[in-house]
Amino acid sequence: MLLKKITAAVALATLATTAFAQVKVGVITSATGPIALVGIPQKNTVPLMPKKVGDLTIEYISLDDASDSTASVTAVKKLISENNVDAIIGPSGSPNAMGAIGFVAEAGVPLLAPVGTAAVVLPMTEQKKWVFKTTQNDDIIAKALVEHMAKNGVKSLGLFGTGDPYGENWSKVMTALAEKNGIQIVANEKFQRNDTSVTGQTLKIIGAKPDAVLIAAPGSSAVLPQTSLFDRGYKGKYYQTHGAALDDFLKLGGKKVEGTILAASLMLVLDEIPDSNPAKKVAAEYMGAYEKMYGNKPATFGANVYDAGLLLQKAIPIAEKKGKPGTKEFRAALRDALEQTKELVGAQGVYNMTPEDHSGFDERGREMITVKNGAWALLK
Repeated sequence: MLLKKITAAVALATLATTAFAQVKVGVITSATGPIALVGIPQKNTVPLMPKKVGDLTIEYISLDDASDSTASVTAVKKLISENNVDAIIGPSGSPNAMGAIGFVAEAGVPLLAPVGTAAVVLPMTEQKKWVFKTTQNDDIIAKALVEHMAKNGVKSLGLFGTGDPYGENWSKVMTALAEKNGIQIVANEKFQRNDTSVTGQTLKIIGAKPDAVLIAAPGSSAVLPQTSLFDRGYKGKYYQTHGAALDDFLKLGGKKVEGTILAASLMLVLDEIPDSNPAKKVAAEYMGAYEKMYGNKPATFGANVYDAGLLLQKAIPIAEKKGKPGTKEFRAALRDALEQTKELVGAQGVYNMTPEDHSGFDERGREMITVKNGAWALLK
């Protein structure tokens, strides 16, 4: 009788442990500060992410770094040491994410970075192998832009980017691609995201007389360089990176950004995307759920966090076979499982990770888009 009671008690304890086993995921966003237009839709996306995978529940611990890189590192340390998280999604900004890499690598905690710069995952290192990127790498977007430039007679180009990892990596990628396609870089100017005037840089670019200008900046900071060029009479072609892929770019830029060309997520022009595109259904489901909860459509930056949730949803059951949540074995297995992701359809494209490529997007993760009559339109 006693043996039966002990056996029953052990069974109940095991069942309870299984039922309440929990994966903890930290989320760091810039919901306030200079890049809040990026961080707000990311923070708002957290309630829409998977809350249970098999017998495991997922708890999301959301923190705001106020767009400050030092605060990002503080948040990472807190999530690791105090909350014992199994993975971290974030931060929102490229410099913020670059500053976090060493800490997550040392702790052995996978980081899913929803940022623009490919520098968080390339070139691959022992530290960066703990980082996965949920946006298109710069070269995939840049190749589409350069192909369009070459086909449309652009022979000279001015670069106008942020003086941080985002703008610097774009400068590196574009310089190499432009040279291969017979396009000369005649100006390369930098500015800071919170600058209120870029007059000096603008005049230098106009003086170089480029056929086109590419502005490499994330969120609202993408607007000022273009409006400054417009106000001073620049008549060439305007290109932007996927950092400008949000409706606020249209609102803030108004008629001054009409005709802008960029390569970005299908979410901007979802109604024009054929049903055969594998990401359309996932994007529609995400956008519908977001709009139902908040009354407005999400910026593409929110989908970067949503896709991180989908990646974890697929990887967690695989990792569970190697260890329990909350252990280093589980986190290492989670990293390995993320790296082995194949044909996972997200809201922005299809992910195929490899040890060399921790972004995993191909051409299915981009569309050529323009601003037409104050709205986004598929470039035809």
